[in-house]
Amino acid sequence: MAQKRTSLLLVLILGGGAFLFFILCLLVLAAQFSGEGSPELFLSGGQIASLDLEGVISDSKDFVDELRDFGNRPNVRSVVVRIDSPGGGVAASQEIFEAIRKFRAETKKKVVVSMASVAASGGYYVACGADRIFANPGTITGSIGVIAEWYNYGDLLRWAKMEDVVIKSGIFKDAGSATRPLTAEERAYFQSLIDNMYAQFVSAVAKSRNMNEDAVRRLADGRVYTGQQAKNDGLVDEIGTYQDAVAAAAKMAGISGTPRIVRPSKKSISILDLVLGESRSVLPMRRDRSESHIRFEYLWR
Repeated sequence: MAQKRTSLLLVLILGGGAFLFFILCLLVLAAQFSGEGSPELFLSGGQIASLDLEGVISDSKDFVDELRDFGNRPNVRSVVVRIDSPGGGVAASQEIFEAIRKFRAETKKKVVVSMASVAASGGYYVACGADRIFANPGTITGSIGVIAEWYNYGDLLRWAKMEDVVIKSGIFKDAGSATRPLTAEERAYFQSLIDNMYAQFVSAVAKSRNMNEDAVRRLADGRVYTGQQAKNDGLVDEIGTYQDAVAAAAKMAGISGTPRIVRPSKKSISILDLVLGESRSVLPMRRDRSESHIRFEYLWR
């Protein structure tokens, strides 16, 4: 009787182990299954990574992490970045731009940008980090410039018989207060910040596009351009679709035939994530938790 129990227990252990091994294999296959319906096998070459940059740019971490991951994959030969964004935060846009430049320098892999409906301001800044830029004829791009705006509700406070009390260490400590108009000194102070960020944008475009800074400044008055106009002015390289950008990325990487497209793994949200607040990393929310109501942005309004 004891021998039968031992045999049954052994069968259960072996069976359970085999079942867990089977589940583990399925999970590994699922993790490796990416792209447009094609499994990313370790032995398969000729892969092109496709990254999306959509909406207002408020943080760079996820995009930079995904780009770094593709840089570590030997089978990924080049990257196509699909941009559909009006821009966003100054620093976030600059970080993605620099990450793309660093990726190209360190991995020697080519990066091609495909502009969708909008790739303006910070979205265009990011695009300038690539080896080549494709735009559709009707893409909205350009908007090279900086903006900062906020509301002044001082009259509303006075109407409600409320008073804003500020004790500060310097004349600019509460510059841009929403409870009072700007002073002449504050306006000049903010304009100096805007001018400096604008100069950084112009310099980045000029160096990336091999253009004279004066020529860039003539185009950089905040206006947007169609993809066709941007091509004529040297702001983009080619008029073409996403498929054209993929074909160009494959050719630049020396891939013959139809390339395999791989994408970042999609993040999932569980009920536990929502309860614990960990879903912030996968929800489309702004991550700028600054208490300041003033934000300097490379943003097309």
